[in-house]
Order: sequence, then C-alpha cells, then structure tokens
Amino acid sequence: MTQEMILKIIGMLVVPFVFVISIMPFVRKVAFQINAVDKPRGGRHIHTNLTPKMGGLAIFLGFLVGYMIFGIHSSVMNAILIGSFLVILIGIIDDITELTAFQQFIGQLGAALVLVFYGGLVIHELTAFGLKIEFGVFAPFITLFFILGCINCINLIDGVDGLSGGISSIYFLTTGLIAVIQQKSGLDFILAFVMLGSTLGFLVYNFNPAMIFAGDCGSNFMGFMISVIALLGFKNVTLTSLFIPLLILAIPILDTLFALLRRALKHQPLFQGDRFHIHHQLLNRNLSVRTTVIIIYIIDSLFAFASIVYVLNDATLGYIIYGILLLIVLVFVVKTNVVFDQEEIKKKFHEKTKTFKKKS
Repeated sequence: MTQEMILKIIGMLVVPFVFVISIMPFVRKVAFQINAVDKPRGGRHIHTNLTPKMGGLAIFLGFLVGYMIFGIHSSVMNAILIGSFLVILIGIIDDITELTAFQQFIGQLGAALVLVFYGGLVIHELTAFGLKIEFGVFAPFITLFFILGCINCINLIDGVDGLSGGISSIYFLTTGLIAVIQQKSGLDFILAFVMLGSTLGFLVYNFNPAMIFAGDCGSNFMGFMISVIALLGFKNVTLTSLFIPLLILAIPILDTLFALLRRALKHQPLFQGDRFHIHHQLLNRNLSVRTTVIIIYIIDSLFAFASIVYVLNDATLGYIIYGILLLIVLVFVVKTNVVFDQEEIKKKFHEKTKTFKKKS
C-alpha cells in the first residue's frame, strides 16, 4: 500500500469523524426542539432518561462531507444519495411522530427501488459448488430483499447504547480492510472508510451512557449503507463472497432470525417489539450495558476476523473459526430465552412427568 493510499484512508476517516463530533451538539439541540426524543417507557426500553434521537442525521451529514471531498461521481452514486435521503427523511419523521411499521417499510422500499432500478445495483447470479445460478427476472426482487434485510437487521438490534453504531463500524472497518487486501480503490472502498469515520464520531456520543440515540433515521441509514457497500463490492458474486459481508453481520442477522422464529412460535406479530433479543439476554444475567455491548463487539469482531482470514486464502482456518463461533451461538440459544422460553419448557416437562407418573 502506497503512502498516498494511507494518507487518503486517514483523511476519509478523520474528516467525517471530526465533522460528526463537531455537529452533534447542534443535532441534539434540534432533536429536543422538534421533540425527536425517546422517553423512558419501561418494558423492552432500558434507558431511564429523556434522550434525543436523530443521531443518524449527523452520521448522514458526515457521510455527505466525506463523499464531497473523496467521492467518485456516477449515476450509481446519485442513486445512493437519493436512496440515503429517502431513508433519512422517513427516519426523521418516524423519530418525531412514530410511523407504523408499514409506513416505515414503504419508505425503506422506496430507497431500495431507487438503488436497484436507477442505480443498477443488482445481484444477477451466484456461482457455488461448481454451479452457476442465474436469477433472471427475479434478480431485482432478490436484491430488494437483501437491501431491506440489511436495513431491518440494524434497526432491530438498535436497542442498547452503542450497539448498532458499533456493529456497523465493525462492518465498515472489515469491508474497508478487505478492499485494501484485494487492492480495490473503488466506490465501495471510499464509502466504507467514510462511513467508518462517521459512525465512530457518532459512537463518541452514543456509547453508554448515551447522550443521543441513532433513532430510526440512523439505524435505517447505517443498514442501507451496509447493503450498498456489500452490493458494490460483491456484485455478480460467488456464493462465498456474498456470504462474507453477511457473516460480518452475523450477530444482527442471527438476532433478527431468532426474533422472527421466537414470535412465530409464540403466535405474536412478527414486528412486535419484545425484550428477548441477544442483548436483553445478556442484560438479564446482571451484566452492565457496557459489558453487554463489548461482549457482542468481541463476538462480531471474531466473525469479521474469520472473514478476513478467508479472504487471505486460508479458507480452512476461516471455516474453523466460523464453526466455533456458530457453536457458541447455538449453546447461547439453548441456555437462554432468545428463541425458546426455557421456563415454559421446564414447566411443560414437569407437567408431563407428573402425568406420566400418575398413569404408571
């Protein structure tokens, strides 16, 4: 890596980082003035103070400044900017008035449609196990599902100070490092480091105890940019190269899948909030918010490390690390209520045991 490239990476990190730190006090004041605040409500909400939202607006502005200085103009970038603006706009409205899940989805879908049909970011095919799978007319719909999935994964995990911003930062750092390893200096490389600088600046104010939350505008925007960078870096991909960005997001993806499965088993609405997410399970073991977040950071960083190892052509070691981490996650599922209500299972087991003993 040349000295010029190193200086460029430093600039892409420092400029948005300093900008976000500088503008955040102003964003906090605006959030209070327009009543974009999160009030303590108990239940699945763990904070106890009136806290401004809209931290995502500062992340977005940091991203814009970074792009204007270091970016590459193109029709794809126009689509990214339009889609980002839609995501931020819908998110800010939700932070103020609390839109319904369907209204939020329509906004997210609009941003995704711009990215796919105007920007042309579409996964057309996958190559796996010696087979080439072409999606044909279904390619845009599969890509839309991917974008919406990334947005909502980050949205759902945004329940503890510093969690969504930290997970996103790990993703942007890892994809940036992978781009450097592969000697890529395109738009995905630039956006990864610009977004990393912006999210790190946000974390200065969001790490526990948080002075501002990302809000839906922030979590949606970070998820949107995660999908953008994945599509830019892995368009027309092999199966394994598509899995790399997904595995970096292992924790939010697994948390989302667990939530959907848990609610389906309990016959609850799939998008109804609850207090059984991975971070809630750790908090229930009397861990502090900081300890909980750091544990999740470490696990997600290990998934990211496995992805980097894989890219370095040591696939066997990457698979071993993935396997160990997935085993840890499986044990966590069995030992907690993240999917199954352990108390209910024990209760039913005791009832069946008593019934069996009476019959015998």
